[in-house]
Amino acid sequence: MSSSLIQLLVLAGIAVFLIIKLKSVLGTREGFEKPAVPLEDPKPRTRRDFEVIEGGPDRDIIDHVTDGSPSAKALAGMKMAEPGFSVSEFLTGARGAYEMIVMAFEKGELEQIRPFLSSDVFESFEEAVKAREAEGLSVEATFLGLREIDIHEASFDRDTRVGQVAVRFVGELTSVVRDRTGQVIEGSPTEVKRQRDVWTFERRMGANDPNWQLVATGE
Repeated sequence: MSSSLIQLLVLAGIAVFLIIKLKSVLGTREGFEKPAVPLEDPKPRTRRDFEVIEGGPDRDIIDHVTDGSPSAKALAGMKMAEPGFSVSEFLTGARGAYEMIVMAFEKGELEQIRPFLSSDVFESFEEAVKAREAEGLSVEATFLGLREIDIHEASFDRDTRVGQVAVRFVGELTSVVRDRTGQVIEGSPTEVKRQRDVWTFERRMGANDPNWQLVATGE
């Protein structure tokens, strides 16, 4: 046997040995095999649960009072008791009511505003008008407008459903007080007087009557 043939046989034997050894270590793949599943992260990422907030702050409330304040909570309670209630619309009505009531008081024409006044307020206004008339005094007034109007305080009784809103007004008007002879004893037809008031309005929320009543006056 030639030396070259012996070398070929030796190399063939080595090749067969290596193939058998590789199969025992790597194994074999037959047909389609699913890819290997990756290992789970030993330190799994923490899942972040984000709270979903429905809606947000009620601008109709926080545009007029501090968010989270007792007044804001009271106004929110009024809205729950009467979903159609609007703070902005209430202030628009309060603006008109202020002018109407002030002018009726100045002129002594209280009957037309009686439905908008509590009995206590009506009686105090009536006494002031009668005392003025007893002295022979008359008033000439012109309402010029409101410089400021904002909510001073609000409260709500959830049991009785009665809401109260104190409103601060800064109004401007001219006022002249004359005696029996027509002489001016106070004020001026050209001098603008600035008047500051805090009026408290009250209403049972959800009631059929939409009107608020003036239950207290102050400065």
